[in-house]
Amino acid sequence: MSPKSPNALLHGTLDALILKTLAAGPRHGYAIATFIEDTTGEALLVEEGSLYPALHRLEEQGWIASEWGTSDNNREAKFYRLTRTGQRQLQVETENWNRITGAVARVLADS
Repeated sequence: MSPKSPNALLHGTLDALILKTLAAGPRHGYAIATFIEDTTGEALLVEEGSLYPALHRLEEQGWIASEWGTSDNNREAKFYRLTRTGQRQLQVETENWNRITGAVARVLADS
């Protein structure tokens, strides 16, 4: 495994979680992080230092788009939404995740 593989896996996992979160509809960054944390029972905590670079990366890849709007607490916020390309990428990411977790499960079951 190359030194970049763990980072690629972490980025890919966060990317998939963000894409899946946005599949339900547009959200601002804080709402994305809160959704992931709440849905996982706080097993996964998404810090700003990881979230916003991931959002920028996903936007550069054309998987999400953003626009400014007003949040529930009346503050200006950037809202992110899934693009059609992002919907296709979510399918790819989900298939990859299922393949990887299945492979890990097989290894752990054999030990």
